[in-house]
Amino acid sequence: MAVFGMVSAVSGFIKIRYLLDKAVIDNMVFRCHYRITTAILFTCCIIVTANNLIGDPISCINDGAIPMHVINTFCWITYTYTIPGQQHRQIGTDVAGPGLINEYGHEKRYHSYYQWVPFVLFFQGIMFYVPHWVWKNMEDGKIRMITDGLRGMVSVPDDYRRDRQDRILKYFVNSLNTHNGYSFAYFFCELLNFINVIVNIFMVDKFLGGAFMSYGTDVLKFSNMDQDKRFDPMIEIFPRLTKCTFHKFGPSGSVQKHDTLCVLALNILNEKIYIFIWFWFIILATISGVAVLYSLVVIMMPTTRETIIKRSYRSGQRKEIAGLVRRLEIGDFLILHFLSQNLSTRSYSDMLQQLCGLLGASRTPSAPSTLEMNPISHPIYPPVETFGGGKETET
Repeated sequence: MAVFGMVSAVSGFIKIRYLLDKAVIDNMVFRCHYRITTAILFTCCIIVTANNLIGDPISCINDGAIPMHVINTFCWITYTYTIPGQQHRQIGTDVAGPGLINEYGHEKRYHSYYQWVPFVLFFQGIMFYVPHWVWKNMEDGKIRMITDGLRGMVSVPDDYRRDRQDRILKYFVNSLNTHNGYSFAYFFCELLNFINVIVNIFMVDKFLGGAFMSYGTDVLKFSNMDQDKRFDPMIEIFPRLTKCTFHKFGPSGSVQKHDTLCVLALNILNEKIYIFIWFWFIILATISGVAVLYSLVVIMMPTTRETIIKRSYRSGQRKEIAGLVRRLEIGDFLILHFLSQNLSTRSYSDMLQQLCGLLGASRTPSAPSTLEMNPISHPIYPPVETFGGGKETET
């Protein structure tokens, strides 16, 4: 019950934190990193540290010459080992367990990761939050201040709404073409998310001795193999029964060697956690890569920006939107895109309609046409008598 209480506390914190009236300053893929992934890793860290789920994380047996708590502590803080490549041997006749044979003449695979699993999971959770923390500090509450008073409001008085919209328009027009640094910071943090998930994949692979890269595919192959011939790859990476060697001095002063068998009950949880993390990291890396490519398309192709604005400003004409996009730089577009996520559809549409008018009116005038310089017809006025007595015809 204690572990479920801790997990509930984490989920409650996340729910309270993110259901508040907060300004939206990123996209769904960005939030998958610092919200979902961070919550997953912190929850796994709590589960691994909850000993009441599985009992003692390690339990070793010996001939009674060494106290049980001593051998358990020693094997936990040092390492245990198995013999790789013995998965097809018959348990009970050829081997005592998967990877448990006489080690002479065989290469040993040492397992010392298990005491570091909660620390690594916690560190990974922090890593996935860092890009959001960097972007949040670079953004410095700009969208929150701009949309204050209209954000999250469904129904507001018209006078109040128009006043707030005019305030946003005034800021946007006065600061036009000055937001490129803002957009650079956002796209940099978006790229940082993609790099971060790739780095985490390689980091976990190194942490598990080079077995993480193919871990998920090996598990999928295992599920499709014949029942009599298949071998669970999770047991080879996360063995449940291992060996440990303890040396001590005997009564005569000679060094005595004691081999023990250790049950790593914690690996029951570790194997499930890391198979889930493998699939989640693959999904996250894929959608993050697609998000980076999408951002590149938005930066390089103005027509994509027109389509995005049209999606939120449905009443606008395509020619009108195209003219607006030509006046905006990529930073201005990003500000408008975030405004569309924080304002109601009505407020955003009204604001864009006014913005198109303002930017259209402030456009640099072109050369006057022939019709503008010469009227179509010239009215003839009667002669006007001058002060000198002569007559002058006014044209």
